[in-house]
Amino acid sequence: MAGEPLTRVRMGELGFEGDRKVLVRGGNRRLLTSRTHPQLLGLHGTLDGNGNALIHGHPWDSNEALELVRAAVGPVAELIYHDGPARFDILPLLVATDGAIAAFGHDFRRLRPNIVVGGVEGLEERSWPGKCLRVGDAMIGIQDLRGRCVMTTYDPDTLEQNPRVLKEIVQKFGGELALNCFVIQEGELKVGDAVVLATECEAAAANAGVPKDQA
Repeated sequence: MAGEPLTRVRMGELGFEGDRKVLVRGGNRRLLTSRTHPQLLGLHGTLDGNGNALIHGHPWDSNEALELVRAAVGPVAELIYHDGPARFDILPLLVATDGAIAAFGHDFRRLRPNIVVGGVEGLEERSWPGKCLRVGDAMIGIQDLRGRCVMTTYDPDTLEQNPRVLKEIVQKFGGELALNCFVIQEGELKVGDAVVLATECEAAAANAGVPKDQA
């Protein structure tokens, strides 16, 4: 579903608290996503003040939420709560940088990143796999570049599809843009935090929490 902008968030072992824990299942018990049912992108997934999942402002397990989801994907859909790693396509976190977003040239929401790192030159992020990011006490490992799919072709506001967007990603970036990441060390993240790129993740993890000028 459509994402929610946050100013701060707790990052646990499996990424952001509350992220993607409510899943849509079809009549054959197969999980359904916006890749095959893009109308789901017209619904907003958020959390209330107690951390409970909402769908377009309704509790996820309410009749109102279920009716909205069934209108988007079909009458036999059901909603389930799942707290394990199977809810992620690849890894719990997707990180993008402002330099790569500028090169992309479209609304960054099409890439659906969890984290956007600012102040990054051009396509520098493409040299980051195998390194890690330290943000305060938290540590994020960078596995590889994300292969992009049809999700990027949908306008996040109008849901209008433009297949040219994915073709451009293939032509300009070899089909890969932004970074698949995992959690090394849990912590709280907030907008404006300094981000440090480290090449030795074990050493960086050992230094987590050390002021930047001492690390």
